[in-house]
Amino acid sequence: MTKLSDWHIMGVLAIAGLGLPFLAPSLITQLSFLWLMVIFALTWDMLGGRMGYNSFGNIVFFGIGCYAAAVVQRDAGLPYFEALALGLVLGAALAVAAALLFGAALLGIRGHYFAIGTLGLGITAAEVAAGWDYVGAGSGMALPLYPGALGQREFFFCFSLFAVAIVCFLFLRWLYGTRFGLALNAIRDDQDKADAMGLRTTPIKVFAWCIAAFFLSISGGLAANMIGFIDPRDVAFAGATFGVWMVLMAILGGKGTLWGPVLGAIVFHITQELFWTYLLGWQRVALGLLIVVIVVFFPQGIMGWIAERRAARQGAAP
Repeated sequence: MTKLSDWHIMGVLAIAGLGLPFLAPSLITQLSFLWLMVIFALTWDMLGGRMGYNSFGNIVFFGIGCYAAAVVQRDAGLPYFEALALGLVLGAALAVAAALLFGAALLGIRGHYFAIGTLGLGITAAEVAAGWDYVGAGSGMALPLYPGALGQREFFFCFSLFAVAIVCFLFLRWLYGTRFGLALNAIRDDQDKADAMGLRTTPIKVFAWCIAAFFLSISGGLAANMIGFIDPRDVAFAGATFGVWMVLMAILGGKGTLWGPVLGAIVFHITQELFWTYLLGWQRVALGLLIVVIVVFFPQGIMGWIAERRAARQGAAP
């Protein structure tokens, strides 16, 4: 896509993100989750798409953000918004520190071993939270009530998640155009050659994971307050849902592309909502079949499919 068309698409999405909550207030919760899905897909694609490291552990940073915000709001004794802001900052710091620690340990391994290691990381985090009384253990944690007028809460968190998604997209768009973005692609294409060329690949990989952890923790703190309750396995460290969905959305849209994760998140979220609306009772079966279809028939994603068709047309042109 040209830069001009990039800005056109961003303009349409900005207008939709700002206007739809007012035009369709009954869909505001679905819109909030849509922006959350966009953040999930963009941050996962940084490792899985751009760098070739398929992580099932990114959900850990989301969960850290959930619990950090909740604990600060419970214990700091501050007004709601001050406590929320402090919780988001603390959660981001903890998530980045965790990415540094786990990245140094896990990003030295590759391929399936890395994927399995991160899967174990997510499972371990969920079990620790489910057994830790300080954060409510298996009973979960309730978040404080939003202090504004009735109905304002949904708008506040919808626009907040939309803002995080926009900042995340623009930041990654800029980052992928720098030497750091080229280094990520070099690691994906051939890490041994990248090492031989003098790239310090492990610090680059760890730094990329820290960036993903930062945005995931911020979104986790906001999402926890939007939902109003943290369950360790179904919300904070929901590896079977959020953890898998972020992978699928990036693959569906086209991993390793700028717009692929965004497109994948939109298509996946709308499809999932339709399943929940029209296939109640069978929605998980339909979602499971959708996952199979995505992996089997769209391994290159929608953007990859478009690129193939465009190349075929150009090749057939006289």
